[in-house]
Amino acid sequence: MHRELVGLSSMATRPILADLSDHLRTAHGVPVRFESAGGVEVARRIREGAEADLLVLADDAMTALEREGLLRAGTLRPLWVSQVVAAVPAGAPAPALATVSDLRAVLTSAARIACSTGPSGTALTGLLHRLGLDALAGRLVQVPPGVPAGSLLSSGRADLAFQQHSELIDLPGVTVLGPLPGDTALTSLFTAGVPATAADPARSLAALDLLASDRAAALARARGMTPAGPVPPRP
Repeated sequence: MHRELVGLSSMATRPILADLSDHLRTAHGVPVRFESAGGVEVARRIREGAEADLLVLADDAMTALEREGLLRAGTLRPLWVSQVVAAVPAGAPAPALATVSDLRAVLTSAARIACSTGPSGTALTGLLHRLGLDALAGRLVQVPPGVPAGSLLSSGRADLAFQQHSELIDLPGVTVLGPLPGDTALTSLFTAGVPATAADPARSLAALDLLASDRAAALARARGMTPAGPVPPRP
């Protein structure tokens, strides 16, 4: 039997990759195991020489690693697009979030706003600036890498949270309000690739093809993401 392939991923894709690993093992005889952590932490581990057969992170992180020569050239595959959603503690009133005015009201009424250290947290900071709400930056509570922002809702340490839908979809103690309205919508593209440290690049590429399969797309939809379409070549 082939050696088990080991992948590294950010927390946002952990639920999908757990389902996919089971599917690849049972339906295709491809043993794959993913270890998930905060995206910043995973990128740091790759830069420090961590060995892995597959890597799934936000697209900007993958682009940076490719340019640094830490991924095998030509192996990047866009996989899934994730929306950032807003959430409140379970049992709390669920305010409207249909318009940008609604979003402004939700933001300004929150005393503590939980967000991640990953792409959704960075995007939220940029959104506050675009909305002219820089004064609210002091209300942001950034969770450590790998910790769901929604966990601060259930523990009472925040009354509003923004994070990738896949990380909140099954989290107890939270009520998801939905994606952000109109042109305030925040999305992240998650991309897979083969690290330069992969021991058997051919097997890694074969597994990569399966991650981009129709079955994988169905599992992604069930976990709150949508399949990524083709992207133009990188400069």
